[in-house]
Amino acid sequence: MPEQPIIVGNAVLVLVDYQKGDGEELSRDEVGIDIMPGGRERIARAEQILAAARAAAMPVVFFQEVHRPSGIDFGRELDGNEGVHCVDGQRATELVDSLRPDPASDIEFHMVKRRYSGFIGTEFEIVLRALKADTLILIGGLTDVCVHYTFADAHQRDFYVRVVGDCVGGSTIARHAASLDAMEYLQAGAVRSTNDILAAFAELAATPSTDTRIDYNLAEV
Repeated sequence: MPEQPIIVGNAVLVLVDYQKGDGEELSRDEVGIDIMPGGRERIARAEQILAAARAAAMPVVFFQEVHRPSGIDFGRELDGNEGVHCVDGQRATELVDSLRPDPASDIEFHMVKRRYSGFIGTEFEIVLRALKADTLILIGGLTDVCVHYTFADAHQRDFYVRVVGDCVGGSTIARHAASLDAMEYLQAGAVRSTNDILAAFAELAATPSTDTRIDYNLAEV
């Protein structure tokens, strides 16, 4: 299949679990999972992408994985290599300060999830359908876990999906690379760079207001 444009139709930026455990300032015991190096650099690139999305008046979803201290909602999540992580009330679970939704915005959404995929047990799909979303731009972590499963579920729901390869981090570099390869296999041209995305968002921001993009002024609905 030929490679698709970066953005097809209406786009939504999706920040997957940019939580303080990815900033390389906390210990493995505090975070509970392995994360490949480069967290600070990924956060800096994410800040650029978020700013560009806001300049383009693009809807943004901020996911945060959170589990109850009792552990009742972990399910099978601890059966593999992951330790207890993303527990409610712990510092590592908090969203990165610079990557949080704007409380004054009607098109920025904070969603707590209990599973890897953003589609499981959340309002994600309801919001996407209301926004008439076509293309999802994924950044965040982990590449081989929450990003990958959200990508696969979006793909199976017929969304165009892009993942910013230098703005996501895996549990290891090898798993990160393998997951990017798997996502590219599902959609040709799915893996893009930060520079690709910034250019696409800048072009969108420069598009005249008389274009065919949906009006997201939900206050009038």
